Amino acid sequence: MRIRVVFHYLGLLVVILGFFMLLPFIWSLIRGEPCSPALGISAAISMGFGLLLWRLAPGGEGRLSRREAILLCAGGWLLASLFGTLPYVLAGTFQSYLDAYFEAMSGFTTTGATVLADIDALVTNQQGILLWRSLTQWLGGMGIITLFVALFPIFGIGAAYLVEAEMPGPQAERLTPRIRDTAKAVWLLYLGFSLLEFILLIVARMSVFDALTITFSTMPTGGFTPTNLSIGAYNSPFIEGIIIFFMLMAGINFGLFYFLLWKRQPRPLLRSPELRLYIILLVAAIVLVALNLTMSAGNSITEAFRHGSFQAVSIMTTTGFATTDFNAWPAFARSALLILMIIGASAGSTGGALKVIRILVLFKYAYRRIILAFNPRTVIPLRVSGIVLSESIISGIMGMAIVYFVIIIIGFLVMTAVGLGHVTALSSVIATLGNVGPGLELVGPTSNYLFIPAIGKVVLIICMLVGRLELFTVLMLFTPSFWRWR
Repeated sequence: MRIRVVFHYLGLLVVILGFFMLLPFIWSLIRGEPCSPALGISAAISMGFGLLLWRLAPGGEGRLSRREAILLCAGGWLLASLFGTLPYVLAGTFQSYLDAYFEAMSGFTTTGATVLADIDALVTNQQGILLWRSLTQWLGGMGIITLFVALFPIFGIGAAYLVEAEMPGPQAERLTPRIRDTAKAVWLLYLGFSLLEFILLIVARMSVFDALTITFSTMPTGGFTPTNLSIGAYNSPFIEGIIIFFMLMAGINFGLFYFLLWKRQPRPLLRSPELRLYIILLVAAIVLVALNLTMSAGNSITEAFRHGSFQAVSIMTTTGFATTDFNAWPAFARSALLILMIIGASAGSTGGALKVIRILVLFKYAYRRIILAFNPRTVIPLRVSGIVLSESIISGIMGMAIVYFVIIIIGFLVMTAVGLGHVTALSSVIATLGNVGPGLELVGPTSNYLFIPAIGKVVLIICMLVGRLELFTVLMLFTPSFWRWR
C-alpha cells in the first residue's frame, strides 16, 4: 500500500477545505466581526499545510487500490474534522479542543449534535463561525470525498473505490458509465436543491444569513441552526413547510432524481420499493404521533399534525431540526421517534442510520427464513425492484445490521458507565451513530452535549464517524490484514 500517495491526495483535500473557509471569512470580514482573523488564519493554515503535504508526498502512478481508497476516505474525514476545528479554536468559541473537535466532527458527519450552550449569543458578532459550522454540514452531506472525485479527474478506476467507501447504502450506485460523472451529477442535483431552498426561504421572509445557514443544514440532513430553539424560533408554518419538503427530498435516493430530472425517466421513481416504504413509514409515524399527541397530551388536531409531521420527517431523515420540545411528549410518541432514528432515510440520500432499503431486505430475509423453517427445499430468491439480490449483498446487509446494533450496545454500556441515565445514554448513542443529532432526556432538542464527560464525547465522536462512513470503512482499519504490505 502506497502511504505517500494517500498523503499526496489528503494534502489536496485539505487545500479544498481551506478554500471553502474563505466564504465565512469574507462574510465575517464584511461585517467587521472579531472572529474574521481566526477564519482567515484558518484558511491560510489549511491551504498552506495542504499544499506542502501535496508537494512533499509524491502522487505516484496508476489507479488507487481498494485499500488505498479506504485509507484515503477515512483519513480524509479525520483530517477534515481536524482542520475544521481551527476556526473554533482560534476564535475561542469552545472551552476545550475536544469540544471543538466534537463540533467539527458533528458538522462534517451531518450529525448536528452540538456542544454550544448559547448559539443566540454568537449571532451578534460571530456569524462567520456559525456560517462555517453550517457549511461543514453542507460539505459533508453529499460527501467530501465524492466532491473530491467530482472536481479532479486524477483517480481513474480508483475513483469507484473512493465513492464506494463513502456513499451511504448497501452498494454505490453508478448512474453513468464513469463514476466521476456520477459524482458530478449528484453534486449538481444537491447544489440545485440547495439553491432552490435558499430562494424559497428568502421569499418566506427569512434573513439572508438564516436562510443560508438553514439551507446548509437542511439538504445534508444536518440540523445545525443559528438559534437555540432550532426551527421553532421562527414559529412560521410556511417556513416549516418549505423545510419539510426539502428534508423529504434529501432523504430520497438522489439516483431517482437523476433519472427523473436528468434523464426524464419517472419510472424508477414511481416503481422504487424503497421510496414506497419510506413514504409509508413516514405517514404511519406522523399519524400515530399526531393521534398520541391529541389523545394523551391534549393538543389540537392541527397542532398535533403540524408538530408531529415536522418532527417525524426531521428525525427519520436524520436532520435533527425541531419546532417543539419533543422530549416533553408522551412516551409512545418519543418511542416512535427513537425507532425512526434507527431506521433512517433512503440509501443514496444524505440521511444516515440503517437506511430503509436495509430494513426492507431484512424483513424479506426474515420472511424467507420463516418459509424455509417448514419447507427447507423451497428456493426463494430475494428480489428488490424485480432484481434478485446476490447472497453477498444480503450477507453484507445482515453483517451491517449486526455490527450496527453491537455498536449501540457497547456505546450504551460505556455511556452509562460515565454516569448518564439509561434513556440519555441509549438515545445519545443512537442519535450520533445514526447522525441524527438530538436524542431524548438530557440530550433532547432543547439541550446539548456539553455536559457529557470527555470519555463519553470521544465515544460519541467515534459513533458519528463510523455511522457516516457506514461502519466498515472505519472498522477495516483496525484489522491486521488491512495493513499487510503487498
